[in-house]
Amino acid sequence: MQHTASFKKDYYGGALMVLVGLSAIYAAFNYHIGSLSHMGPGFFPASIGGLLALTGLLIAASARGQKNKPPKEGAEEAVQHSHPSDFPDLRGAVCIIGGTLAFLLFGHYGGLLPATFFAVFICGLGDRTNTVKQVLLLAVAMCVIATVVFWWALQLQLPLFTWG
Repeated sequence: MQHTASFKKDYYGGALMVLVGLSAIYAAFNYHIGSLSHMGPGFFPASIGGLLALTGLLIAASARGQKNKPPKEGAEEAVQHSHPSDFPDLRGAVCIIGGTLAFLLFGHYGGLLPATFFAVFICGLGDRTNTVKQVLLLAVAMCVIATVVFWWALQLQLPLFTWG
């Protein structure tokens, strides 16, 4: 039972990644693609879409290979019982959505550093294995990386700090 569910999840997840990747490629053709030496605004989305579609194809193909494999000898299948009172763990999803909203809010009203800090901090809390200290250190490290990459190297037009 568990083997078939894993196959379907991997197969459909890979197919969804292919669909999203091909959609990104299609949308990128609305812009000038350019070449490797003279990249246009559509080059990066087309490249990422192509990599996403390729990755999805590989995941779906590996799932097809799993379908034909018999379960290992001596391996007992885990039987999961669900009760109507069981709720899915939404902590990760809520933290990811909250981190994205925090980035939008603090990016507009606080600048790059507060937006990066709060987005990473809130998203990091979505993993139950992280401690607050680990998430805090990760958020500070990402602020340093964001400053070096986006503000200094790429000269992104988002100020480090802004009030209002």
